[in-house]
Amino acid sequence: MNGAAKGAIVGGVFLAMVGGAGYGVYALVDGAGSGHGGDAKGDTALQAEKGSGPVTDKEAAQTAKAFLAAWAAGDAHAAAELTNNVQAAQTAVADYRAKAYVSKAVITPGTAAGATVPFTVAAEVTYAGTAKPLAYESKLTVVRGLNSGKPLVDWQPSVIHPQLQKDEKLRAGAPAAPPVKAVDRHGEELGAEKYPSLGPVLDELRQTYGGKVGGKSGAELWIEPAAQDAPKRTLLTLVEGEPSTLKTYLDAKVQAAAEKAVAKYPESSVVAVQPSTGQILAIANHRRDGYNAAMQGARAPGSTLKIITAAMLIDRGKAAADKPAECVKEASWGGRSFHNLNNFELPGATFATAFAKSCNTAFIKQIDDVKDDSALSKEATEVFGIGLDWKTGIKSVDGKVPAATGASAAAEYIGQGQVTMNPLNVASITATARSGRFHQPLLVEPELDGRPIASAARTMKPSVRQQLLSMMRLTATSGTGAAAMSSVGGDKGAKTGSAEVDGAGSPDSWFTGYSDDVAAAAMVEAGGHGGDAAGPVVAAVLSSS
Repeated sequence: MNGAAKGAIVGGVFLAMVGGAGYGVYALVDGAGSGHGGDAKGDTALQAEKGSGPVTDKEAAQTAKAFLAAWAAGDAHAAAELTNNVQAAQTAVADYRAKAYVSKAVITPGTAAGATVPFTVAAEVTYAGTAKPLAYESKLTVVRGLNSGKPLVDWQPSVIHPQLQKDEKLRAGAPAAPPVKAVDRHGEELGAEKYPSLGPVLDELRQTYGGKVGGKSGAELWIEPAAQDAPKRTLLTLVEGEPSTLKTYLDAKVQAAAEKAVAKYPESSVVAVQPSTGQILAIANHRRDGYNAAMQGARAPGSTLKIITAAMLIDRGKAAADKPAECVKEASWGGRSFHNLNNFELPGATFATAFAKSCNTAFIKQIDDVKDDSALSKEATEVFGIGLDWKTGIKSVDGKVPAATGASAAAEYIGQGQVTMNPLNVASITATARSGRFHQPLLVEPELDGRPIASAARTMKPSVRQQLLSMMRLTATSGTGAAAMSSVGGDKGAKTGSAEVDGAGSPDSWFTGYSDDVAAAAMVEAGGHGGDAAGPVVAAVLSSS
């Protein structure tokens, strides 16, 4: 320990008394509850011998115990020397006291599982005269040093706290952005406890608008993100601030249905929007990584993109809902063969039936007649507003439909190739088809910060809209979306999609639909056919409105 620290054994527990503005009490308690005495340097000597081969159980236990003892003693240097990243570990351990304001901590190792040692931390954070408890579980793994051959803690930020990711930091103090109380369009409060998917959304809303709508900062312990534009994640409130009220366009009833729906499918996301306004009614994700894929994802949307492709073909007079469409088992373009699911064919089918049954070849067969490599890209941008840098109120990723040639162009007609979307983009596509006009999706009113709102170059032609909606209605009543949409009432329409992903065992499941003035889209990674996984999610959301 440094010169300001002294050690003593009190009641079998190792205590570190640090002079000045340091720890009140730090202790390391072993798994049996007995105290661990001595200093960090003494324990370092236990595992200093160079070895080879896999780390032994004894080496792992001794190294973990020595590291935790040094951390418990507040000796950042000694703790860091026991890791394979001395600089990062020393900074993190030192900041635990100096910048996270942890004044007390009891660290208890658990039972090792090979080279991995779990432990619990019962800590206390003290700031501005207020102290609050902080308890959590974490773990560390011991590896063989590449150069030294010594057993060392494999340094990860998550050793300090399990929610810390690469280059993130633990901090406490008065945050720059005051707290906000987000409410839905009817004034109902939206909290992360009741609506888990909204956790990162609410954090971002606070960072962006907390200083614009009033309120007073309190004191918190938070995770400082690696990216400057990413929101802080609050771990513990030390002193309650005075929140301001931020009204969103979300609908608590629809949001609750969205949360319940995605909970049934791992790696799923859904967004609902109001076609007449573009206002976002719900955002929900059920993912292990906590990523807001509903608004920030970028994956091939499969046949849901046929909404745009169909609109383009009808717009250019190359197809009509009641005209024949050649739906054969297989079609080739640009040196690549494309086929339908299970190689089905629909002799004598109309374009509406080909759309409703999701016939790939009927769309690819039209490419030669279009004779414009940028036709699909133009329709997506000029009518559906795709790629116009949407400013929704929080971070969102625009869809992409780039101009393409050859086999890539054929793939894009059916939502593969270089096309990327997320549920927000696809929900907006459906909303545009429903209303006939693109309304940029919005989470909060643009007047809050004066951000520019995107507008499409032209509205959809009335005849195109009428035919497109008739085909989506057919899909929802007797096509590939019928089973999922059977429980949905009102004037309804749908489109299914299955998108193949390189290296994945199953395709992504996509589904989009509308009912009256609500449109929704969902995606379930590796969920299979669109109607099987994403379909029930969308149906549940539409039925809630």
